[in-house]
Amino acid sequence: MAEQHEDHHGSSTAAWALVGIVLLGSLIMSIAVAFPNVPLFIGGVVVVILGLVVGKVLALAGYGVDGQVARRDTNSA
Repeated sequence: MAEQHEDHHGSSTAAWALVGIVLLGSLIMSIAVAFPNVPLFIGGVVVVILGLVVGKVLALAGYGVDGQVARRDTNSA
């Protein structure tokens, strides 16, 4: 039988927050392209950048895959 390798890539609060916020920003930018609106597009870019910052801050705060908060949550019985 093959060895079981668990890769928790993206299974963290930080990753979910990052992806959710970036998707929201992408939706805003898509709407701005469909209905030509430069300020709305720039707002979408700002939301995407905010998502990247939020994801990094949460990862540094311990909510990433290898963070202390993530390890504490998964090891509780």
